[in-house]
Amino acid sequence: MHRNMPHVFEGRGSRLYNFVSRRVLRRMYRRLARDIAAAAPQGAAVLDVGTGPGVLLQELARLRPDLRLTGVDLSADMVANATRNLAAHDNATAQVGDVTALPFPDDSFDLVVSSFSSHHWDHPEAAVPELARVLRPSGRVRVYDFRFAPFDQLATTAGERGLFTAEPPRRDPVPTGVPFFRRCTRLVLAA
Repeated sequence: MHRNMPHVFEGRGSRLYNFVSRRVLRRMYRRLARDIAAAAPQGAAVLDVGTGPGVLLQELARLRPDLRLTGVDLSADMVANATRNLAAHDNATAQVGDVTALPFPDDSFDLVVSSFSSHHWDHPEAAVPELARVLRPSGRVRVYDFRFAPFDQLATTAGERGLFTAEPPRRDPVPTGVPFFRRCTRLVLAA
């Protein structure tokens, strides 16, 4: 099944998504950033998979200037938006990349996050070993998404491959602060 729809996140679609993320969904990204900021160790390297226009990274940079923030997205247009949106933050960058072949060395990040991206991943089972590969020992993955996202597939693959075994996968509802979409689900995987 193909969940990824690259045409939606290119050209005019990327500009619309950038506008909606910065204006309509900003409160949600602020809430998620507070949740992530509370979990991130001091001076942590944080990867945002499916960063889109980088609004979550903007909010994290504002809250936690000590963090080293990196965003990755399949869409070059989204990365261009993220680069513009992050220009005022010396501690945040974005680049093109795929969750199933992340362009980073092993053990690069203390925390990996993803917000409303995993439901677009064509091969969530292939993402799990890549997330584990770039995560440092005792790091965490926090995936925020709709209830229908592939949380079961991510957790099952992690279990089958012996990855993220520090504690059982945990799913929690997280308030978004957006009236038309009150809650999302957060999956936490611990290395």
